Amino acid sequence: MKAAKMHSQKAAPAPAQLDPDIRPGQSVELLKELHILTRDGKLNQDSRRKLKQVYHLYQFIEKLLLELASDVPAAAGPTLADHGAGKSYLGFILYDLFYKSRPGGHIYGIETRSELVDKSRELAARLGFERMSFLNISAADAADNALLPAEIDIVTALHACDTATDDAIAFGLRKNARFMVLVPCCQAELAGCLRQNKALSLARTPLAELWRHPLHTREMGSQLTNVLRCLYLEAMGYQVTVTELVGWEHSMKNELILARRTGQRKQSAADRLRALLAEFGLQGLEPLRYPL
Repeated sequence: MKAAKMHSQKAAPAPAQLDPDIRPGQSVELLKELHILTRDGKLNQDSRRKLKQVYHLYQFIEKLLLELASDVPAAAGPTLADHGAGKSYLGFILYDLFYKSRPGGHIYGIETRSELVDKSRELAARLGFERMSFLNISAADAADNALLPAEIDIVTALHACDTATDDAIAFGLRKNARFMVLVPCCQAELAGCLRQNKALSLARTPLAELWRHPLHTREMGSQLTNVLRCLYLEAMGYQVTVTELVGWEHSMKNELILARRTGQRKQSAADRLRALLAEFGLQGLEPLRYPL
């Protein structure tokens, strides 16, 4: 009888197993709302790649947030402006894993597509993420917006296209940012200048081969753009580190620029920046992209 009774009892359902790529403490409901997880809690290959990139970036930013948290009163907390926020994957995951459990701090998502801003506002309200704001403006216009504070602790730009990364840097300089965390994407401005000017001073040298083919022009322009950005940041008083965000198998736009404000401007960096602009016939970019 005892055996029969035992067999008649239904076994308790096994607890659902989280995907090992999801960080401990991460809200599964948030990931479903962001459509990173399916309704049954699964990760497809594209979402896994996207989540891996955001998590890698989070690891870098978390260290900076912890450093800032030790410097400011807990009630104030660090402020962060995310440029080219898109669907705000980065902002929401930062809030969920770091800000939610702390009393202070604020995240500002800056995005030009109004429909994405509206969806992000709705989601933040639904989740009770009260210290998140979303602004429907460009990175170029953000520095003068009255809804943003006079200073921002961290400026991020994950795959902000073309000159939006330069606008994020300009914003960070205006806002006296302690840190900038940048993953540039599809830089086209400088490649266009190379094609137009054909770098006249180098046209009769072997270096002209670097932009003879359109694909090489694009890649050369992208590389040179990031080199100039790093020199500009150093000239403006930042210590710069350049590294990979994730493995190249996850993203071709993989260069991570980390800038920490030291306040010590480097004249040598400014001189090298001007020398590079002159060498490649790009002096016209100085007042536009490197005015300070």
